[in-house]
Amino acid sequence: MNQHTQNHSEEHTHEEECCTAEKQTSESWITQNSEYISAGISLVLLLTGIALDYFLKDQMHLYFRLGFYLIAYLPVGWPVWKNAVTTTLKGDIFNEFVLMGIATLGAFFVGEYPEGVTVMLFYAIGELFQGAAVRKAKSSIKALLDQRPDEVTILQDGKTITKKAEAVTIGEIIQLRPGDKLALDGELLSQQASFNTAALTGESKPDTKQKGETVLAGMINQNQLCEVKVTSAFADSKLSKILNLVQDATTKKAPTELFIRKFARIYTPIVFFLAVAIIILPYFFVGSYVFNDWLYRALIFLVISCPCALVISIPLGYFGGIGAGSRNGILFKGSSYLDLMATVRCVVMDKTGTLTKGVFKVQEVKITEGFEQKEVLAMLALVESKSSHPVAKAIADYVGNDTIKYQLGNTEEIAGHGLKGTINSKEILAGNFRMMDKFTISYDAKLKEIPLTIVAIAVEKKFAGYITIADEIKEDAQQAIEALTKLGIETVMLSGDKTAVVNHVASQLKITKAYGDLLPEDKVTKVQEIKNTTSPVAFIGDGVNDAPVIALSDIGIAMGGLGSDATIETADIVIQNDMPSKIATAIQIGKATKRIVMQNISLAFGVKVVVLILGAGGIATMWEAVFADVGVALLAILNAVRIQKKKV
Repeated sequence: MNQHTQNHSEEHTHEEECCTAEKQTSESWITQNSEYISAGISLVLLLTGIALDYFLKDQMHLYFRLGFYLIAYLPVGWPVWKNAVTTTLKGDIFNEFVLMGIATLGAFFVGEYPEGVTVMLFYAIGELFQGAAVRKAKSSIKALLDQRPDEVTILQDGKTITKKAEAVTIGEIIQLRPGDKLALDGELLSQQASFNTAALTGESKPDTKQKGETVLAGMINQNQLCEVKVTSAFADSKLSKILNLVQDATTKKAPTELFIRKFARIYTPIVFFLAVAIIILPYFFVGSYVFNDWLYRALIFLVISCPCALVISIPLGYFGGIGAGSRNGILFKGSSYLDLMATVRCVVMDKTGTLTKGVFKVQEVKITEGFEQKEVLAMLALVESKSSHPVAKAIADYVGNDTIKYQLGNTEEIAGHGLKGTINSKEILAGNFRMMDKFTISYDAKLKEIPLTIVAIAVEKKFAGYITIADEIKEDAQQAIEALTKLGIETVMLSGDKTAVVNHVASQLKITKAYGDLLPEDKVTKVQEIKNTTSPVAFIGDGVNDAPVIALSDIGIAMGGLGSDATIETADIVIQNDMPSKIATAIQIGKATKRIVMQNISLAFGVKVVVLILGAGGIATMWEAVFADVGVALLAILNAVRIQKKKV
């Protein structure tokens, strides 16, 4: 008996839990769709009221008719009046909520009940369209926010444990199964692994990484179990920093957007007082003055003049541009940079890591007679170990572990030249030929003509030889330059590499102008010279030494994959997948955004001016006013949404 009672009680409890869950789900759905439900109720009641007016006009009592349309009005009118009161209490009296509220209330006053409900209903539908469009624009940015898993699998003493991503420390090893997303930046320990980087970079092509290469948070392991050594904390990963920048992007408004907002604040009170004037002034000049007629004209004027189409569609256009950029692996840090990219006339590019892969390999070793090759290379690799430059890594990979018996003393990096160090009490210099000139080391001047990157070496003030290193041009670099040329944009390449190498790359890519042998400060000077003759200028780079030039340029663009944190933070635009072809894509998105914004401004002003004149003259009715306000707003919103569908 007790067991039966217990089972019955458990069943009853389970049923209650299910009912509660269903009730909560139902309530959640109603809450999420309350605006659509309200608009739907108003629409049904409005259509019913119009039908009753048509079939039972003579039988309907005035108060019943007024009450019925008020009930139809409340679901869409109440939220607007609530906002109108809230904004008025904050000191913002002249806004679209107040205008729509007064206009619809006035329509009820003159007995145009269906028109009063219709205006408010269409306004509510316009707001729903706006909300849907904004959500669509946010979806691509939201996709980025979903790229960091909360938990990771850590290898510890040969066993796997699950750990919160925020709690993982640098140096720990993550085990990544096929299909898993990487939560933190790290170094691949497995021999090879293929990653899907589509959500992070906008590229669908899988990216195969080799042992020792950098893998970034947000990448998805595709085919086999792999291990990754964590190199940065959760909050310091490239993706985390990019997400923070994305979230701040919409706070930086474009000049057009700022102007429209300021204009709306001045424009709205002007049209409000003009509407009052339409009611009052005819009393003194029109013989057969009828108050209700002129009030109706003023209400039409108010509805037409509501700046919704501008205030809604223009920010939405820019927001759509930022969203379109995110889907293409391009982060615009604000809508103002969309405007600038639309007008850019010159693109200045760094060479290494921007147009070339920055993956160097030693091609040739030439050691001067009288020096032992093994010893010179070992000392070179040891002094280069203090540099993070890709050339240093290439040398270390080539030499291997033959540096054990050598002891490194003081090392000094000379910006734009190379490294100076002491090894086993011997002074060693490693760098470009400017380095050799600086320390008056004699060498064959013909070496400068070799169209490859050269690291010259001097030991104890004597030229000990050189090694040549080649860097590979990125697959889409040619496509990038061609696309920019088609857009009528001048291309310039700046590099600290020697002029022979720079000219060789420039001739291959057909770049307009190229300058080599530049120190970081020389790049700044050169960009300033270009700005003096051509503006606006965009500069794209990836290294720490590019940060000052990026800050100086009209538009600074950083390579987000391999780029330094300082460069990414300084830049106005970040290309997440390091593809130079995305520069042209960014320009195209900027141009498309500006074109759509200008179309919306022309459409809104054009239609409003025409209907305002007709309304003031008594020709336009409330239906034309609804089209001039809500109809134009809807058209402008639909036009703004097009940028989100742009394929580039």
